[in-house]
Amino acid sequence: MKRFPLGLTLTVAIAFAILVGLGAWQLQRLKWKEQLIAQVQAAQTAPAVPLQGVLAQAAAGEDVSYRKVVAVCPGLATAPYAELYALMDGQMGSRLISVCRLEGQPYGSILVDRGFVAETISARPPEQPGDERPTGVRGVLRAPEHRSFVSARDDPAHRRFFAREIGPMARALGAVNPAPWFLMAETSTNPEWQALRPAPLPVDIPNRHLEYALTWFGLAGVLLAVYAAMLRGRGKD
Repeated sequence: MKRFPLGLTLTVAIAFAILVGLGAWQLQRLKWKEQLIAQVQAAQTAPAVPLQGVLAQAAAGEDVSYRKVVAVCPGLATAPYAELYALMDGQMGSRLISVCRLEGQPYGSILVDRGFVAETISARPPEQPGDERPTGVRGVLRAPEHRSFVSARDDPAHRRFFAREIGPMARALGAVNPAPWFLMAETSTNPEWQALRPAPLPVDIPNRHLEYALTWFGLAGVLLAVYAAMLRGRGKD
């Protein structure tokens, strides 16, 4: 009789465990993505509320991601800005990030994503430090993103950034006690400058995690079937 294929069995068992683990992970991602889509849909239909109250809730530990807010920012239309590399509708460009100073709140400032400018446009809104004219903004709060291994190195000296992180941009712009959220403007800070396009929320968030989970589970099933067929063949021999 042929010896039981112990090595092959261990290899199949490890591969099976990996495939099932990947399928289970995709189911977890599915739950997270469904919650995210629900948050985004709620934000798109919810009325905007004053930023002050929402930031107080955030300071108390509440998750305020995708909450729609309104704020008044002194001099925002002519404020200095950092440029964050971005893609929009398949087009490369930059998102302009400026500081909104806050008064009487848990935080001294918040970074405002004023919108997207295509790479083909070299002009920028004017910068006038000291301008205190108020600019009303309606937008959505978004948490920062972690830098990935593919993110290019930032250039703080020229205020060019490649990861949506608060700390580096806040330091480059001189923001005082910045809130741990971005305010993604959905109204224009510069209506006279049409090249700046506010884009606060993704219109369509893909959700294919169930498909991915079924693929991994299917591969695990195929692996078991092939292994069982191999054992039957050895028994017949």
